[in-house]
Amino acid sequence: MADIRERPAFQSSEVTSMIRGGGLDIEIADGSMATEDMILNIGPQHPSTHGVLRVVLELDGEVIVRAEPVIGYMHRAAEKLAEFRDARQTMVLMNRHDWISAFNNELGFVIAVERLAGIEVPERAQWIRTMFAEWNRILNHLMFSGSYPLELGAMTPIFYAFREREMVQDLMESATGARMHHSYCRVGGLKDDLPAGFLKRSVDVLAAVRKTIRDFETLIMGNEIIFARCRNIGVLPAETAVAYGTSGPVLHASGVPMDPRKDEPYEKYDEVEFDVPVGQTGDSYDRLWVLVERMKQSCDIIEQCIDKLPPGDFRAPKLPKTLKLDGEVYVRTENPLGMMGYYLVGNGKKQPYRLKMRTPSFSNVSVIPAMLPGTQLPDLISILGSIFFVVGDVDR
Repeated sequence: MADIRERPAFQSSEVTSMIRGGGLDIEIADGSMATEDMILNIGPQHPSTHGVLRVVLELDGEVIVRAEPVIGYMHRAAEKLAEFRDARQTMVLMNRHDWISAFNNELGFVIAVERLAGIEVPERAQWIRTMFAEWNRILNHLMFSGSYPLELGAMTPIFYAFREREMVQDLMESATGARMHHSYCRVGGLKDDLPAGFLKRSVDVLAAVRKTIRDFETLIMGNEIIFARCRNIGVLPAETAVAYGTSGPVLHASGVPMDPRKDEPYEKYDEVEFDVPVGQTGDSYDRLWVLVERMKQSCDIIEQCIDKLPPGDFRAPKLPKTLKLDGEVYVRTENPLGMMGYYLVGNGKKQPYRLKMRTPSFSNVSVIPAMLPGTQLPDLISILGSIFFVVGDVDR
């Protein structure tokens, strides 16, 4: 970037200074332009459900030259805190790093503990876990598919999304006792069995969610304003998406169908039929489209779980009073925002010796510096909004 102070001084008749798009442009007598780029801070701010985010932009006029996400404002130290708690007490930490995907967070961790401790989970508990993981996926995707158009200036879709979110949250609360941080999983199974009438209510809520998805396709996916703001904006090639470790809807929109539910099935995902929707262009529109399509698949999985749910125990009948962990294990699951990994190490004590979490939001945010350069400043929001993340999940 040229330093304008090093240039020779010109007479006032030869120099006209203008502020254009935030950068300082100097028009020289020969007609050439010397520009000084501008540094612009986006945040730190708290855009509701996403968390505290800051992005430092370098602008040349209205063109983004460089973008740097600054993380760490919501560091929760969950990995370190886990070293000082019984593995079962650590569950409360797992709910909270991605507060919109609480059940999926605790599910991956409890699977890691069970594999390390050699605990067998009853069939009924596995089916219920699979069903709740998909209910939580719908909760997450309704949030992002409703809030994304809001960030583009459309207010109506978020009211559609929250109407059905309330229904799903009420359903999950009836079984777990909590609306967001469920703490429903237990080592060896679940806290409680399903309450009376839960399956019938699930069928009714499924019908309402499917209707909302159809409304979304008409209201949003076929909207010409959404087309104009999202089509061919923020294109993420498949090779770049893979190189940066993105996963979930961000990766699937770029045409890569990597999904632990298919590649390395856990719980009952190998006994249900579903597809992994993938995009063709990898732009902002495809990322939104993948969210909507994934909700359809989640509805199908939940329906299969309801049909196949067997009777029996919801928790292993014999569990050790003191749970000791020895060895190491790595578990990866498909969280709503992408691949979640838990690397758990035990040294024979009841507390984990080490815990390392691979969160999807961290890798999704890391691709921002590769996507934004060369794009226009007005397209910043449509691109950032389609890189689905929760900042607590970035910082852990």
